[in-house]
Amino acid sequence: MSQFWDQRFAEPGYKYGTAPNAFLRAESVRLSAAARVLVPGDGEGRNSVWLAQQGHTVLAMDSSSVGLDKARSLAAERGVALDTEQGDLAEWTPMLGAWDALVLIYVHLPSAFRAEAHRRLVRGLRPGGVVIIEAFHPAQLGRSSGGPKDLDMLYRLDDLRADMAGLCEEVFGQEGEVVLDEGPGHQGAGFVTRFVGSRIRN
Repeated sequence: MSQFWDQRFAEPGYKYGTAPNAFLRAESVRLSAAARVLVPGDGEGRNSVWLAQQGHTVLAMDSSSVGLDKARSLAAERGVALDTEQGDLAEWTPMLGAWDALVLIYVHLPSAFRAEAHRRLVRGLRPGGVVIIEAFHPAQLGRSSGGPKDLDMLYRLDDLRADMAGLCEEVFGQEGEVVLDEGPGHQGAGFVTRFVGSRIRN
């Protein structure tokens, strides 16, 4: 999978643009000042760099070394510090309780390890820490606005609720149509699933 993304991110420009995801921008008001934010699967760094510009301490983690190189370049261009780490979400584990927020924007994982990976990542949050997720819904299949072409990689709200059960209290959940304008990779009407949760103590 890293080879697939290396090839995609090696193309000129930024596949999903350099502006942050609109849902993340709106929900970022939930983050405390100078929060420690973990952003797995952020590709070329558009969301990580924007969060760093807001004064947060950010770790961008991705399987693609090419994407991480572009994330570091974007951070340097914007004059902000950004920590990066290459890893595979099938096994990568954050430090327990170390993070104030977890941001997963269009991070699509196969059902074989999706729930386990989500739970592993959420355990990296301190109690009260925030998780913000936007992903494509199965109704996205057949649309040209982006996303995996494999039903197994698409998320319903009930999938995310099940993944977070016992770890997060749901703050917001939604399935519905949005208009995407995120670089050449996400353009037009899309159908997404959104989840915001708060890490509970357990």
